[in-house]
Amino acid sequence: MIGVALELFAQRSPDEVSIDEIAAAAGISRPLVYHYFPGKLSLYEAALKRASEDLAGRFAEPREGPLGARLLRVMHRYFDFVDAHGPGFSALMRGGPAVGSSTTNALVDSVRQEAYEQILSHLGVTEAPARLELTVRSWISLAESTALIWLDGRRIPREELEVQLVHDFAALTAVSAAHDEELRALLRPVLGGEPADGPFGDLVTRLIALAS
Repeated sequence: MIGVALELFAQRSPDEVSIDEIAAAAGISRPLVYHYFPGKLSLYEAALKRASEDLAGRFAEPREGPLGARLLRVMHRYFDFVDAHGPGFSALMRGGPAVGSSTTNALVDSVRQEAYEQILSHLGVTEAPARLELTVRSWISLAESTALIWLDGRRIPREELEVQLVHDFAALTAVSAAHDEELRALLRPVLGGEPADGPFGDLVTRLIALAS
């Protein structure tokens, strides 16, 4: 039942999906739905829990190879999720029947925290300095905002946005490191070995061309 509800919530805003429709799609009776869930809100929260676990899992990536390539794979999986669950993703972030509830807020925060911890692990950091925490959490918020704006018309190819977000990460960390010697020392070993043909190298090439 939760899987069916999640599929329907992924196709349309939860406000547009009725309990009767969920019951019919699941091949069960309306009273049986209410036997397990007091109402659509609780069913929506259960579906969100499954979706949040799926989304959080998209940030898991082996610590192998250049960081830029790793982040690009993560962004590809992230947009796979956004692409498949657009209305539900948008409803969760912008407004929906469960928005504002403690359960929903906790689920969204858990995804953000998982993303944050995964990024720190790729940087080889266990306890982030204040400026690095600000940078990484700001980038996670940027990824969310970019995905939401993209869903409204999909006017830019998603592959371009995936690369752009990786470039955004490099740019944000570079600006922060320019203001913080500790952060420079922390990031230099991670970013120093990036290949010229990787996403970070591509950004450098583009910036040089822009300044020429």
